[in-house]
Amino acid sequence: MDATGAAHTETIYFRSGGATRPAYLARPRGAGPFPAVVVIHEILGLNDNIRDVARRFADAGYVALAVDLFAGRNRAACMVRVMSGLLLDSFGNGSIRELKAALTYLAARPEADEARLGAIGFCMGGGFALAWACTDDRLKAIAPYYATNPRPLDAVARACPVVGSYPARDYTAGVARKLDAALERHAIPHDITIYPGAWHSFFNDQGRTYDPAASEDSWGRVLAFFAEHIK
Repeated sequence: MDATGAAHTETIYFRSGGATRPAYLARPRGAGPFPAVVVIHEILGLNDNIRDVARRFADAGYVALAVDLFAGRNRAACMVRVMSGLLLDSFGNGSIRELKAALTYLAARPEADEARLGAIGFCMGGGFALAWACTDDRLKAIAPYYATNPRPLDAVARACPVVGSYPARDYTAGVARKLDAALERHAIPHDITIYPGAWHSFFNDQGRTYDPAASEDSWGRVLAFFAEHIK
């Protein structure tokens, strides 16, 4: 349990292919079933900031599973592998397969509602969330932050509803505009917001570019959007 006692937390293990993978689980008090969310870290890995995001979801009434795509692997080699996967094979790479396995585990937990599932991701993790949503109809909504787009972008025609948050002072602002247009073109429910003055990783309250106003507003938008499409 975390320091506030608001959520139950633990490290769990799930099967992905032939391997056992660790993840951080945060869940509300009570039996549920609750809506559930997979949390996907940025290039910094599964750190205290990402664990805090999972706990915040639990405080809001969700079961949250924060994956660790780098666990037990050489960090430098892993970073090259996952970024190459995003660029060269958006939809069939090993990280997407691992995320699908994580969702299978999460949906099978007794306190989680398998009909109400979503995902949130940051930077690299946001790119994975977008690509994953194009190939897995179990996801009912996703929340990418300062993410790259899948290739080809028109694959988002198969995506679930998207609530995206992007900083104006970052190359992903242009990415966001292209995503917004594609989602509009394919009539996918969406809310894409670009925050003036914000920099990359503005949501990370442990980083140098943390933006309290953009972070608070984006979190409120995510919860409202998820409440509409998941909760």
